Amino acid sequence: MSEYLPEGKLILTQDNINTLHSFSLLSDAKKEGKILEARACVCDAEHNLIVDLGIMKGIIPREEGAIGIREGTVRDIAVISRVNRPVCFIITDFAVDENGERFAVLSREKAQQRCMKNYISHLVCGDVIDARITHLENFGAFADIGCGIVALMPIDTISVSRIEHPRERFTVGMDIRAVIKSIENGRISLSHKELLGTWKENANSFCAGETVAGIVRSVENYGAFVELAPNLAGLAESKDGVKAGQQASVYIKSIIPEKMKIKIIIIDTFDYKYNPQKPKYYCNGNHIDRFLYSPEGCSKLVETVFN
Repeated sequence: MSEYLPEGKLILTQDNINTLHSFSLLSDAKKEGKILEARACVCDAEHNLIVDLGIMKGIIPREEGAIGIREGTVRDIAVISRVNRPVCFIITDFAVDENGERFAVLSREKAQQRCMKNYISHLVCGDVIDARITHLENFGAFADIGCGIVALMPIDTISVSRIEHPRERFTVGMDIRAVIKSIENGRISLSHKELLGTWKENANSFCAGETVAGIVRSVENYGAFVELAPNLAGLAESKDGVKAGQQASVYIKSIIPEKMKIKIIIIDTFDYKYNPQKPKYYCNGNHIDRFLYSPEGCSKLVETVFN
């Protein structure tokens, strides 16, 4: 297993658990510079993180809390927000406090620096990676791509079917796959829709004559777009009382690949509270150069090319 995983994925591994319960193994981990994880339980008044190592206390000094804290390019909220959550770290020293209790001096910054050097700096556009959602904003989702290093996934890259807010697809803490969309000045941008299948792959799950579930995504003068899957929507004729965001039951009239269209009839709608499920991925590889969404023979070309 790689050590450069999103924070929280190492903490319950047997190797990590065993290490936190043995001073001898902790000492070995210090010598090896091994990346470990444990729960941050307190952030003190000086913004040092107190970490529960099981057999002893660990302290991450404020300036070691994250890349950029020391230089002032990252705000202290990056440290404070880790309380009651797993943090990765390298043990840099052992010391004794004023009460004679032994504790470990830790550095999250050094773990992140190693992750950057040995993993993230080698990523290229089109690489498919593991990520974990850390927080959601109107404009996109932020995801941990390794050792607490976060990248942005803009809202328009989450799925082909448009959404109002990332919470319609993700929850904080959800483990996902993502594609490296761009790398500019060391800043990584993520995409997601290319992993959710082409128009044809999604349409193959439906047949004309079926009545299926959907979500009303937008209501226009000429009809309503209803999402049948995150990467697939159909167009229905307008119907009184239909509003964006409602759950719908729809009858599939026809599926027309050459026009990339699904014609549907709205049978009923009702208000709906989103409960995002783990995404279904059609891509199982670790890299894609090109994603062709539109079906063969369709006059409209919809694709993503990763340079």
